Amino acid sequence: MRSIWNGAISFGLVSIPIKLVNATESHSISFRQIHVSDGGRVRYRKVCELDGEEVPSAEIGKGYEEADGSIVPITDEDLAQLPLATAKTIEIMSFVPAEEIDPLQLDAAYYLAANGATAAKPYTLLREALKRSRKVAIAKYALRGRERLGMLRVVDDVIAMHGLLWPDEIRAPEGVAPEVAVSVRDAELDLADALMATLGEVEMASLHDDYREAVEALIVAKSGGAFEPTEAVVEPAGGQVIDLMAALEKSVRAAKASRGEAGAAGGAEAEAQVTPIRRKAGAGAGAGAGAAAAAPKAVGGKKSTAASAKKTAASAATKKKATTTGKAAAGKSTSGAAATKSTTKSTAKKTGAAAAKKAATPRKRTSA
Repeated sequence: MRSIWNGAISFGLVSIPIKLVNATESHSISFRQIHVSDGGRVRYRKVCELDGEEVPSAEIGKGYEEADGSIVPITDEDLAQLPLATAKTIEIMSFVPAEEIDPLQLDAAYYLAANGATAAKPYTLLREALKRSRKVAIAKYALRGRERLGMLRVVDDVIAMHGLLWPDEIRAPEGVAPEVAVSVRDAELDLADALMATLGEVEMASLHDDYREAVEALIVAKSGGAFEPTEAVVEPAGGQVIDLMAALEKSVRAAKASRGEAGAAGGAEAEAQVTPIRRKAGAGAGAGAGAAAAAPKAVGGKKSTAASAKKTAASAATKKKATTTGKAAAGKSTSGAAATKSTTKSTAKKTGAAAAKKAATPRKRTSA
């Protein structure tokens, strides 16, 4: 890997020649600005405001703008003459536990490589001292024209340095936290802990940038002329009030199911429910019925016993009524069937008698 800075680590009276190497790289896909009508590249030109001419990079310097708009030119020679002890040195100031470093201060990361054979011994000494102490080193260094704060720690067998923001560069979180008073139940915290324990078992190496892969596939498809745009499905957020307990329980089951844990499928049909807004009892008969249906059941005491006895009596009365109604219906059905049978017999008897009489009557002969 190519080094971006050469210098030394100042460890007391020990000096360790090192090279600074980027420990991270960006895989973000960058786009060029183009002219939509013809696809031509749109470039930025650095133009002087006074004469309107384009200025090459070799003729571009630094300047500080005053409050009144005037520019104070600053050259690289001016900056090089400043008494900056960390210009070519990473000066270690102290060693502290890693827990004392606020993650908000973490910036870019670098690897520190030993520069030359003579640097191997002191480099290894510092690395092993950091390992055994289980602490990190706080240091100052200068990079790209400014002094910075850094943190040295051990990664495998290499000393890594994280750039740190200065304490006064961290903004206080004023007006960010919710201003309304919110109470959280222990049951909700227990479910949140269960969800955290389940989701916390992910392998960091398995995480990847889905969006970047989608953009790469888009570029390949459009370059081959086989691109068919599809709209992404976005679930509407809405203004519904979600049952937090049901949502947490469903989240825990879904997290376990995604990892193939047993028992995660049971109760998967339960969904997070929208909490209904209950009306007052005096809002009408319909509202009163709805409130009575939504009212919670009484637990324990005489109220529960009375309700149970009332429910048992109502059930017995309903059963007795159903039995009486069934018997009456059965009797009516039997009477109707008997009447129908008698009518049928009477009709058949009359029909038979008429037929017999007709057969007994002699036929008259017709004279020629």
